[in-house]
Amino acid sequence: MNLSDILKPEAVRVVSETMSKKRLFQKIGDVARDVYGCAGAGCAEALIEREALGPTGVGHGIALPHARLAGVDEVRGLFFKLEHPIEFDAVDRQPVDLVFALIAPSEAGVQHLKALALVSRTMRDPAICGKLRANGQADTLHTVLTEGQSSAAA
Repeated sequence: MNLSDILKPEAVRVVSETMSKKRLFQKIGDVARDVYGCAGAGCAEALIEREALGPTGVGHGIALPHARLAGVDEVRGLFFKLEHPIEFDAVDRQPVDLVFALIAPSEAGVQHLKALALVSRTMRDPAICGKLRANGQADTLHTVLTEGQSSAAA
């Protein structure tokens, strides 16, 4: 599995407006609907429900929200670079500006975990995060995320 398998270029966004975590989840749901054909409101609700189990802010300005959703046929990724970081109840209490969301089928077990591990490894790379923060074009962000990334270790 590669990030290019789960992340379409159209699912990468740069967000300039200030928003809350709930509004971000709604925007992720809207993009998931437009790009992948998911139920937008259902996607946002699933992310909110998952977040209630424990925050997905992993530190260093990064969040990895994820949820399982009926009607999704395979694991799908969405990436958002926020120009105005938001509070995310992250483990280090720092606001989040890089968000990589995953939506998986309800019954996806191993595939969901492999995708989450791949995204986590990618987003822990300081060089990649530096490039993401230094660029403001969605197509460039997609290239940074997908070039040479694979799940060989997953």
